[in-house]
Amino acid sequence: MKTTRDSSSRLSLTIPEPLNGQRLDAALATLTDFSRSKVQALIKEGHLYSEHGVRPSQKVYEGDLFQLTIPSTVPLDLQPEAIPLDILFEDEHLLVINKPAHMVVHPSAGHDSGTLVHALLHHCQTLPGINGVERPGIVHRLDKGTSGSLVVAKSEAAHTGLSKLFATHDIDRQYIAWSRGSVSWQQQRIEQPIGRHPQNRQKMAINPQGKMAITDIAIEQNFAQRFCRIRLTLQTGRTHQIRVHLTHMQLPILGDATYGRHFNPGKQISPEVSAAIQSLNHQALHAEVLGFQHPISNEYIHCIAPLPHDLTQLDLALRQHYS
Repeated sequence: MKTTRDSSSRLSLTIPEPLNGQRLDAALATLTDFSRSKVQALIKEGHLYSEHGVRPSQKVYEGDLFQLTIPSTVPLDLQPEAIPLDILFEDEHLLVINKPAHMVVHPSAGHDSGTLVHALLHHCQTLPGINGVERPGIVHRLDKGTSGSLVVAKSEAAHTGLSKLFATHDIDRQYIAWSRGSVSWQQQRIEQPIGRHPQNRQKMAINPQGKMAITDIAIEQNFAQRFCRIRLTLQTGRTHQIRVHLTHMQLPILGDATYGRHFNPGKQISPEVSAAIQSLNHQALHAEVLGFQHPISNEYIHCIAPLPHDLTQLDLALRQHYS
């Protein structure tokens, strides 16, 4: 492989014989430190040139030459905030945190402070710029109302490695949810495509035109045929995947105002369980387990995020009154 870089952050990449016949995005990901998604984004933004064309899916051959311009990192105008982080694992390359419910991951309209990004800017001295923007290296997200384990890259190399693990689904991601409803089966795999809701663009839905989503479900405990404690293992990572799949299976998550609709426990439910449910102000969904091969050290990292207090109380009330 021949790779040269000039003063204007431009890479000259020549395809070597071992990459003959590969897709362009895959070949360039091999030749650089970028993930395939990063390469695809750079192509889409017009940063790649070749006389042979620059479609991500096109085949490349030995000797093909490509000019890749690396855009300058644009800093975000964000102030670090001294927000405590519940850290499950950390080294010089990455950290895994136990995200509380209600913490937003990235700043957005209406969330210009108090986010995980603000906390990370205070906690870490250096964080990788991703896709041309100076953003802490968050590889995946959790919904605002979902608590639990989330991994963050502290270097570009760690971000690239983690991105590849998520792209190939080589990550053990196990969630716990508490749902209303009951089913007769113990284990099942849901394979249903998820896309934007046809009437409500703020929601996702089972949509034949969407991307395939796969969730493995195991009923851990059935509470008097009224509620379930469920363990879910993600095989894909679509937006709102668990919440949409469980609602589709008639097992809406307790506290989920978007997909579960308002739920009034009523007098037939014990006062303790009713109080625990009504005290929820977020979906009863927790990312408990996160396991993966460390992209730099090759050590296997296995993190278990403790339950937040409100979900601990919900689980205790259900066990005491309906076990």
